[in-house]
Amino acid sequence: MRTFEEIKTTIETGLGRSPCDLKLSNVKLVNVFSGEVYPTDIYIKGKRIVSIEPGAGLRAETVIDCGGQYAMPGFIDSHMHFESTMLSPEALANIVVPKGTTTLCADLMEIANVAGEEGLRAMLTSLERLPYRMLIEVSSRVPTAPGLETNGAVLGVEEVERIMDWQESIALGEMDPSKILMVRDEYLEKIQRTLARRKIANGHAIGRMGQELNVYASSGISDDHECVEPEELLARLRLGMRVLVREGSTERNVDALMKGVLDMGLSCENLCFCTDDKHATEILEEGHINYNVNRSIQLGIDSMSAIQMATINAARHFRIEDEIGSITPGRLADIILSPSMEDVQPSMVLFEGKVVAKDGEMVELCQVQTYPDWIKDTVHLKNPITAESFHISGEGETACVNVIELIDQQIINRWITARLPVADGAIQPDGTQDIAKLAVVERYGKTGGVGLGFVKGFTIKRGAMAYSMSHDHHNIVVVGCADADMALTVGEVARLHGGFAVALDGRIVNSMPLPIGGLMSEEPAAEVMRLLDGMNLAAKETGCTLPAPFMTLSFISLPTVPELGITDLGLVDVLRHKLIPLLAGS
Repeated sequence: MRTFEEIKTTIETGLGRSPCDLKLSNVKLVNVFSGEVYPTDIYIKGKRIVSIEPGAGLRAETVIDCGGQYAMPGFIDSHMHFESTMLSPEALANIVVPKGTTTLCADLMEIANVAGEEGLRAMLTSLERLPYRMLIEVSSRVPTAPGLETNGAVLGVEEVERIMDWQESIALGEMDPSKILMVRDEYLEKIQRTLARRKIANGHAIGRMGQELNVYASSGISDDHECVEPEELLARLRLGMRVLVREGSTERNVDALMKGVLDMGLSCENLCFCTDDKHATEILEEGHINYNVNRSIQLGIDSMSAIQMATINAARHFRIEDEIGSITPGRLADIILSPSMEDVQPSMVLFEGKVVAKDGEMVELCQVQTYPDWIKDTVHLKNPITAESFHISGEGETACVNVIELIDQQIINRWITARLPVADGAIQPDGTQDIAKLAVVERYGKTGGVGLGFVKGFTIKRGAMAYSMSHDHHNIVVVGCADADMALTVGEVARLHGGFAVALDGRIVNSMPLPIGGLMSEEPAAEVMRLLDGMNLAAKETGCTLPAPFMTLSFISLPTVPELGITDLGLVDVLRHKLIPLLAGS
């Protein structure tokens, strides 16, 4: 929000009564309002842009000759979860800001499900030191699936309304269709109180089409980031919803959706970009929002449209285009300099008028704060976990069971049935069908529940792996071929107060702590990526060939993504929002 002093200072500087702090001379301005690219200079005072007028001739304390590089607005990630990166907000800065991202719109539902409102406050204590802007999409579903899972906290109507009034809050976080199609008053009240503040409500309409989608949109939901097929994108645009085109670690949607936009001749005006869930390693290797921009251009989208999707489109969507999303007078000076606008690789990044990154590196690393002890003590097993905890009784030689089948590079799954062998009175996983055992262990010390199931397509051949992030309840999720190894990994994750573990042949071969809520590391980004590389190598020792095994593991349990989920209470029929038996036909 602009202060009186900022407005007055900007005007007086533009009138030449005082010098600018910085002049970026000799740039090619990518003007996302007019759709033009033209040579000019950019003048900055404090956090704000004073002028972009060619030949304005204003005085400046510092002048940077940009050598004819393209100047474009800082990029906006329209929807993401910090927790999925495994990095603290400070550590994440050191890898996303050099890629040109200066605003993150974060749904902190993961830490909220673990630690509630106080968890959100703990995450926000670093705001003033961050070299990017963190805006909050207030978590709408904590818990995500009431009655179908155990989680650590609740954000009801009053809590959501209180958080919505925080200065950083810009939207109601993603809401799945079951809350609306089942006409649940609590969630409709959250939407109404959000809209009454002239803020938007984010969607999560995976798999919904036709009249169901119409009903969903009629509630006031403004967008969806769960489109997988171009037909889904078109259906949402027709209903006045914006589409946030996602490219995460396991949710690779840019290629299919942007090809569809081209094939159907659609405008990009109501499209934005997001990452949703992306590991630090992938960000470092391929890029952040600049990857979405560059890949779209490679597919045939014109460069101006792609850059607008990453900037002004997102700012307009969140109704903050008066502050960010463009390089225009009075706006905050978030600026990327790049030798090319066809392949955006920033040579310099400015955030609120200060140079924060050069040539792919931070000017000054953002140091991770010390988080309070209580938020690093959130994993508590009510009962000891042993091999017997994963026993699934069966009779005869085989049993027919309901199975979650993974879909490559997507978080959606298929509900299939399979006939599995029975030995010594227990239903067994079957490597010949690529079916492993799957379980979710309650980790808040409340019930001690263990939900049991099977998954096809995880490619694990032996041993087990576990993770304390399992969307959105964030109990401990474990996949394996041997009950004893599954028990070992769960015990190790609990000992670490959250994290990863891999076991083979009765021993832990590698583990990695994630103590902040059992979701994030206190370590710098480079160390987290080094440790994650080690965990991925350990996962390969089990025979797993998935490109992002732990990200995949974290999404298997999600009880709001079709067709099946699994929680500490058991298997969930997502579309009907109910628990179902493991045995098929029972």
